[in-house]
Amino acid sequence: MTLEDSKSKSKWPVYLSLTLVGILVAGYFTVPSLESFFNEAWQVLTSGNRKEVENWVSQFGAWGPIVLIAAMVAQMFMIVVPSIVLMVASILAYGPIWGSIIIFGAVFLASSVGYAIGKLLGKDQVERIIGKKTEEKVTGFLEDYGFWAVIVTRLNPFLSNDAISFVGGILRMGYWKFIGATLIGIAPLTLFIAILGKSTNSMKTGLLWGSLISLAIFLGYVWYDKKHKQNA
Repeated sequence: MTLEDSKSKSKWPVYLSLTLVGILVAGYFTVPSLESFFNEAWQVLTSGNRKEVENWVSQFGAWGPIVLIAAMVAQMFMIVVPSIVLMVASILAYGPIWGSIIIFGAVFLASSVGYAIGKLLGKDQVERIIGKKTEEKVTGFLEDYGFWAVIVTRLNPFLSNDAISFVGGILRMGYWKFIGATLIGIAPLTLFIAILGKSTNSMKTGLLWGSLISLAIFLGYVWYDKKHKQNA
């Protein structure tokens, strides 16, 4: 077997994933029932209504958690529902304990898929997914701050969570180091959502302030780090 054949075979899972995503996107615009399903999912999951979310997820029975996890992976390629909304929906539908477990499983899988795609496809192909400017910004961020860049990105839901996974793979950051930083970063956000899960208004306010505070702390650290390097 030639090296070229080996590389081609090693990338087939990625090509299969991208093909499935492409089919879903095409289906959304060509199959009315699929378009209706996605529109309903968007309306329900962004409603913040616990009962409505529970009823919608319950229609899938035991497949409910798998649907949420699959949606978390799919949203990396097509932002049907933002990941933070899926995290909130998990807590609303399954409660703080099981909802948190689903979140960790979904983030672990989605981050692993993104990392694998970045590692296997490389910079040029990933730029087609997330855009050249985003790729360059996240690359510089990750090269400068590594482990901590991943933690802060996961902690703040308004930063490029999906892009950091792709770029982590492109830069061939150690997988377990990357996953470790991902789970450490997502833990406080998950706990925060679980605690405030009973009050949608409190959750929205809390997420906003928590994100602003975490971003301010990190920007302060970046400023201190650059000043320290200049004086060194």
